[in-house]
Amino acid sequence: MRTSRILQAVEAHAEGDPGRVITGGMPLLKGASVFEKMQDMAANHDEIRLMMLREPRGNPGLCGNVLVPPCHPEADAGFIIFEQTEYPPMSGSNTICVVTVLLETGILPMIEPVTDLTLEAPAGLIRVRAECRDGKITQVSFRNVPAFAVHLDAKVEVTGLGTVAVDVAWGGMFFVLANADRLGVDLSADNGKDITRVSEAIRHATAEQLPVIHPENPAITGPTITNLWGAPIAEGTHGRGAITLSTGPFDPDRPQDASGILDRSPCGTGTCAKMAVLHARGLLAPGQDYVNAGPLGTTFTGCIVEETKVGPYPAIVPTLSGQGWIYGLSSYTLDPSDPFPAGYTVGDMW
Repeated sequence: MRTSRILQAVEAHAEGDPGRVITGGMPLLKGASVFEKMQDMAANHDEIRLMMLREPRGNPGLCGNVLVPPCHPEADAGFIIFEQTEYPPMSGSNTICVVTVLLETGILPMIEPVTDLTLEAPAGLIRVRAECRDGKITQVSFRNVPAFAVHLDAKVEVTGLGTVAVDVAWGGMFFVLANADRLGVDLSADNGKDITRVSEAIRHATAEQLPVIHPENPAITGPTITNLWGAPIAEGTHGRGAITLSTGPFDPDRPQDASGILDRSPCGTGTCAKMAVLHARGLLAPGQDYVNAGPLGTTFTGCIVEETKVGPYPAIVPTLSGQGWIYGLSSYTLDPSDPFPAGYTVGDMW
């Protein structure tokens, strides 16, 4: 066997959303922060993201993570998140996958019944508490970066839909949020094709008509991801969310061909963005739990623990809780003669 690259990974999912965690074989990434290391990977090593997420080694619904040495003195580990079209500054499901891998494989020591640790994500420090029993993490809770609403009930003109009322909020990524019930969109997993088509049209229109920039880091822009939300249907939940990650460019002349993929989990950053919108409307107070269901019926639980400000925006500090599971250990190689070193996408499923 000939190979020009070998990468080791642990395969994990958080409440259904797969988050591959690369544990070995990465080049040394440069930067004085994990955010700068993310920028270095994007600029100089993006072929790794493509190789690991596209076929034949990946699939449209897969997310990835790279473990890196932290730069902040308070952090125990760092990680970079990568998805089909971007490097998100933060992700709840991927954080849960990373914590599960770090502790259950022994990269960091597990202390039962509770392990406290700090991760450095590109978005900043993430304080984590993992409940552990018999070598297994039974729940991961973390204090997310502050979340805030930028636009409430803004109107955008969307190809094929007309005028749509949207919210734009930051929860670790910039989301555009819209009420699925008003749009007549069923949020069941079986309706994924329609959800992603509508979501991508809304995201494209909002990015053009309501572009946003993070007030503390102008390199972060958006919105890059969509959250269609609806009223709760399961007992013990407070809402539902169907989050669409883009998997390719949007063609406004052919909106029916929009390519996106449903987040299989309730989406941690999407839940935090929804909580920021609810708080801005006076509908969610500090100390109240918000249980959000995803397309598979799994849930994340959020809670506002503090009110703050980010630049000019009133903001909340949310916590988020969920669980992750490891389902495989993998090694990936690249033969130097492989005609698809960066993988490929095919129109039947991308």
